This record gives sequence, C-alpha cells and structure tokens, in this order.
Amino acid sequence: MNENIQFLQAFLKNPLKVGSIAPSSPELACAMIDGIVPAKDNVVVELGVGTGAITKYLQGILEDDESYLGIELDPDLVRSLRLKYGDLKIVCGNAVDTVEIHRRSGLGKVGHVICCLPFVSLPNEVGEQILLEIDRLMQRGCTFRTFQYAHGYYMPSAIKLREFMRSRYGRSKRSPLIVKNVPPAYTLTWSTK
Repeated sequence: MNENIQFLQAFLKNPLKVGSIAPSSPELACAMIDGIVPAKDNVVVELGVGTGAITKYLQGILEDDESYLGIELDPDLVRSLRLKYGDLKIVCGNAVDTVEIHRRSGLGKVGHVICCLPFVSLPNEVGEQILLEIDRLMQRGCTFRTFQYAHGYYMPSAIKLREFMRSRYGRSKRSPLIVKNVPPAYTLTWSTK
C-alpha cells in the first residue's frame, strides 16, 4: 500500500496518536539521522516509527540488525513495517514503556533516541511519562532528537518538551527550518555524550 495513503488512514483512525497527515519527507528524515553512528553498543531507538519514513534512511546507516529498535503503537503499521523491514527489530508497544521494551529486547546500550511522537496532540500525562522514559535513557548517556512542526512550535506541549529537556540537558541544537516537509519542521537535539 502507498505510504502516504497508509499514513493518512492511520491519522484518520486515530488523529491524537498520529500527529500529521503525511509521513516525514526525505529532507526531514535525513536531518533526523544526521551525525548518528549506530552500533551494537550505540543502539538507535526510534519512537513512533509510523510508516517507516525515517526508518528507511536509518536502515542505510545501521551496522547490523542489533543496532536498532523501533517502537510503534499501531498494530496495523507494525505488521506493514515488519514486511518492509523484516531484518529490523520493530515491536508493537507504547513509548511509555521504552526502557522496559529495550531491556526485554536484549540489545546493547542505547546511544540515540529518534522521536517522531506527536507531543502536541498527546494527553499531558502520557507526554510526561514518555519524557521520563527518555530522561532515564539520557542519564545513561545518549543523544535525543525529535522534530517539531513550525506551526506548533509555540504550543504549550511543544514548549513544555523543550523546557523539560533544557532544564536537564541545556539548550537544544535546533536545525534550520526544513521547508520541504508537510508541514515544515525543525529538528531539536540534546546530548549527554
């Protein structure tokens, strides 16, 4: 099935859990993986894999299938992802359980968290639980990268995410606006490495 149609269907099925009507563009995907060097002890955890728009580019830089863990909530998307990326570990799960999902995976130390979750549309308590999971991984030394759409950059939940991370890990490294994405977006990166 066409990735755009599949993404739109997921959005229509549950607009609060899918934050956009279109998958990330190649330009945003490349910005999200820029500078990442995955390895067995530098595992990439992708939260909110969606249709695999970023996974497609991550796959090209993975050392092997032991350097990636994808977590996606939608079981229909997970089935499709497993067909497309059968050699990658993609689990159907909730980002509020990230640390436990990683522990059960048996993979090495997390070095990078790529987050594609729609914090702007998530309920506050869910967003807070996910941030605490990310914080637990950051304390063990890793890089966290997410994106925020330009139109939602000053929404309370977007500001809350940045303030939460800034209070623990300093100011983010923000990319220039990526206009070749629907909608345009910034990437934000924090690191404890």
